[in-house]
Amino acid sequence: MGIYKSERGELAVQRAYRDVLDSWPVPAERRTVETSLGPTFVLESGPEDRPPLVLLHGSGTNTAMWRAEVPTWSRHHRVLALDLPGEPGLSTQVRPDLDSDAHARWLGEVFDALGLRAPAVVGGSLGAWVALDLAVRRPDRVGRLVLLAPAGVGRQTYGWILPVVLLRLLGPWGRRRSVAAVAGLADEQFLDHLAATHRAFRPRTERLPVFTDAQLAGLSMPVLAIAGERDAMFDTAETARRLGEVPGAEVRVLAGVGHSVLGQAAVVEEFLTSRSTVE
Repeated sequence: MGIYKSERGELAVQRAYRDVLDSWPVPAERRTVETSLGPTFVLESGPEDRPPLVLLHGSGTNTAMWRAEVPTWSRHHRVLALDLPGEPGLSTQVRPDLDSDAHARWLGEVFDALGLRAPAVVGGSLGAWVALDLAVRRPDRVGRLVLLAPAGVGRQTYGWILPVVLLRLLGPWGRRRSVAAVAGLADEQFLDHLAATHRAFRPRTERLPVFTDAQLAGLSMPVLAIAGERDAMFDTAETARRLGEVPGAEVRVLAGVGHSVLGQAAVVEEFLTSRSTVE
C-alpha cells in the first residue's frame, strides 16, 4: 500500500506543497541528495558561511512546518530543512523500519552528502525521534539537539483517536477540526495545508520505539526540549521527567499548549547561539 490514497491525491498534495515553497518567506535553494533509501529533498536558506542547522519535520507533514520559524533561524544559520522519507514531502516514499538503524543511517548519509560533520538539529515529533535516534547511536554527529514535542520519550497516548473518528464523520469541517484537535494548531494557514494533506495521505500508525534511560543518559551534546502541557499524543509529564534527568538538558513545558509547539523560534535561537555546554 502506498503512502497516498490515490495518484490524484498525491499530485494534489505535491502541487500544494510546491505552492508553499514558491512563497517561502526567505530566499531558498532546493536540492535533492541521493541516499541508500532514495532521493532526499533539502531546502536551504541563510548565509552559506554560517553554522549549519538541520530541521526535521513531524509525521504527516513536510518542510512547510517550518515556514514561520525559518526567517529567525536563517539570520544566523545555514538552515537545511529535510523532507523525511515516507512522509508527504518530496523525498523518497520508502518507510524504513522504526526498530532498525535505518533512519540514523539515512540521516548520516544526508549529512555526508551535504558536507556536515556535527550540525545542530531541530526535530519536531517524529522528526525529534529521528534526531534522537541519530544522537543516541552517533553522538559525534550532532552538535546541539532541539526536541519539540518529541516522540520516543514519554508514553504514546491514544485517547484522541475516538474524537477524531467522530469529527471526520462531519465532512470537510470535521476533518479540519480533527487535525486541529490532534496537532493543537493555532496557525490557520498551516492548519489548512495540513488538513488538505491528510485528505490524501496515509500516516504511519505503528507505535514509535521508546528510548531507554541508558540511551538518553548517553547524550553528550547540549539538549533543549520543549513540549506542550496538553499534548494529545505523548505524555508530556513523563517526557519532561525523563529528559530532565539527562545531564545538562534544558526542558520547558508550555502551559495550555498541545502537541504543536511551533512559535518557539526565539527561544530555540537563543539556545543555538548560547555558549552552554554539557557538564
